[in-house]
Amino acid sequence: MSDAFTTPDLFSELDRLQRQMSSLFGGIPTSLRSTRVGTFPQINVGSTEDSVEIVAFAPGLDVSKIDVSVDKGLLTIAGERTTGYQNLPEGARQYAQERFNGSFRRVIELPQQADPDKVQAKYIDGCLLISVGKRETSKPRSITVQ
Repeated sequence: MSDAFTTPDLFSELDRLQRQMSSLFGGIPTSLRSTRVGTFPQINVGSTEDSVEIVAFAPGLDVSKIDVSVDKGLLTIAGERTTGYQNLPEGARQYAQERFNGSFRRVIELPQQADPDKVQAKYIDGCLLISVGKRETSKPRSITVQ
């Protein structure tokens, strides 16, 4: 019988192996929908009978620097976030920075029933709200049986 199954440190060894695998593949998405930790902006995607609803949590953006586009079934959110206090006083050292600054780009694959001609976007209270209407042919309908 192998020592691996009898040692009390089996779970710590599995945990170590998982950490090594995560660090090795940390920058590579495992699917189209997965993202890196800390990706900006964070998004929620949902659906109603009439539309696909996307909320991008993006506080501190200038609306004039946000670009939303749809091309070949992909919705792209791009822009830039800057702050007025990036420069520290002379002699000051920065120990941590948790707020993202700089250019960003998120691409979201839309479902086939989404209609690229029916897109609306609003920026309210730090959230970019995007609504993509669905095609009429994809909406449920009742069929009368004769």
